[in-house]
This record gives sequence, C-alpha cells and structure tokens, in this order.
Amino acid sequence: MRSFIVFLCLIPVLLFSCQSVSLETQLKEAIKDKKAEIGIAVIIDGKDTVTVNNDTHYPLMSVFKFHQALALADYMGKRNQSLDTLLMVEKSDLKPDTYSPLRDKYPEGGFDMSIAELLKYTLQQSDNNACDILFHYQGGPDSANKYIRSLGIQDCEITHTENDMHEDLDLCYSNWSTPLAAAELLEIFRREPLFAKEYKDFIYQTMVECQTGQDRLVAPLLDKGVIVGHKTGTGDRNAQGQQIGCNDIGFVVLPDGHTYSIAVFVKDSEESSPENSKIIADISRIVYEYVMKTVK
Repeated sequence: MRSFIVFLCLIPVLLFSCQSVSLETQLKEAIKDKKAEIGIAVIIDGKDTVTVNNDTHYPLMSVFKFHQALALADYMGKRNQSLDTLLMVEKSDLKPDTYSPLRDKYPEGGFDMSIAELLKYTLQQSDNNACDILFHYQGGPDSANKYIRSLGIQDCEITHTENDMHEDLDLCYSNWSTPLAAAELLEIFRREPLFAKEYKDFIYQTMVECQTGQDRLVAPLLDKGVIVGHKTGTGDRNAQGQQIGCNDIGFVVLPDGHTYSIAVFVKDSEESSPENSKIIADISRIVYEYVMKTVK
C-alpha cells in the first residue's frame, strides 16, 4: 500500500515531465532545419519552465527597451516624478538614418514631450531616438543594466545605446540576454510590486498595445481572446549577410486566468526577414496549443 501511495504521488510529476519533454521536442523539431541560432524560453503559470538553446548570448536588439522601461520606472519612482514630466527634444536628439517615427513626425525638434509619450514611442513603435532620449534622462545603459541585475537577472547585459549600435553593428552583440533571463524578467514585472502602480499599469498597457511585430508572437493569437503584451527587437544584416537578431518576448493571459511568459530570439539568421518572423509565430502557436491542452 505504501508503494502504491508513493506511485500515486509521483504521477503528477511524471506527467508534467512527459509534457515538458513533449513541448521541448516540438520546439526543437520546429527549428531544426532553420539557418539560424534560435533560443526559446517559456514559463507557464510562474513555475513550469521549458528552454531550448538557452546557453547562448542572443543580441537583444530593441527588446532591451522593455528592460529600459522598468529601470526608468524605478528611477522616476525614487524621485517621485510623474509620467507627465516633460523633456526637451532637440533637433540633435533626432538622429538621421535610424528607425524613428518621432523624428519623421517632428523633424525639426525643439519641443517638449512627456515621458509617457516618449515611452509609448519606445515600447509601441520601437523608436530608437526616443529610446536614447530616455537613456540620457535616466543615466544611460549602465543604469538600466544595474537595475536589471538588482532584480536577480544575471544572464543579461545592456551596455550600449541605439546610436552606439547604429554606428557600429558589432556592438549589437554586446547587448545580450539568454531567453530564460528575458522570460524571468517578464515574470518579475507581472508578479512583483517593483514600483508604483501608475508606472506598472502604464508599461503593461503600452506593451499590450505594441504596434511592431504583429507577424511574430501575436500572429497566431489574434483570434484567441487572449491578452498579449510584448516587445520586439529587429536587427540589420551583418557583414556575412545574416540578420543579427529577430526577437520577440511577451506575456500571455488566457481567458481562464492561466498565464505564460515567452521569449524567442533568432540570432545570425541566413533566413529571410519574413521567415524569421514566421519562425517566432510558429513557436508561439506551438506553445499556445501546448498550454491550452495542459492547463485545463
């Protein structure tokens, strides 16, 4: 009888082990023939974790704007500053030849803009100039890096601005993360009271309304009745013609309250840009279908 009871206790563990292997196997199968380094991490309901190729440093690209936003909220909270705080945007802040809807709309500069609006440009449209304006305000990449490490996230490094990377593509590899570190940061953001609710709610909603990368994590979830908040990152081609990075990280809230965080990084890809986005969308679909089957 005692042996039978022990066996019964082990059944849930064995079942989850099989399910974890099943998801890992599906993900490995989905990426096995791709001409790229692909890393994946999934955390389901805050505890069940699956990773693929997590031992590589993946260029964050604009994904680090999520990290920056958390550090910015902490910086503002310690100074009791409102999201309505105005910053001057000079013409010199609006660098040419970089992705910047802000510059395209206000090419002459010389105006004030609230931190809230700059953060929307940064998180929703991945604006590179808005990112660097906020970096200048909050103390640069090093301040963001120190804050992220203070949260216990060690497998991550942020050392350069968007302008730095624009001037030297090799520096893109210096801003890096493992997939698991990115997924863990999403979990920390959602589950822990890092800063005032005003800031947290704003970042959360801004990510839910993200306008970039609709062909990535979001693509297979558009008609599923779920909440998705995410941040993309897109790199140029390096000297070898490979796309340095095509990334997306995000959290998904199902109608029944179950959640998962997911990070997908595609590094040094010889695939086309649309194919890199499709890789992420396919992974997102596999994870969603797996979670729907296992959390019911």
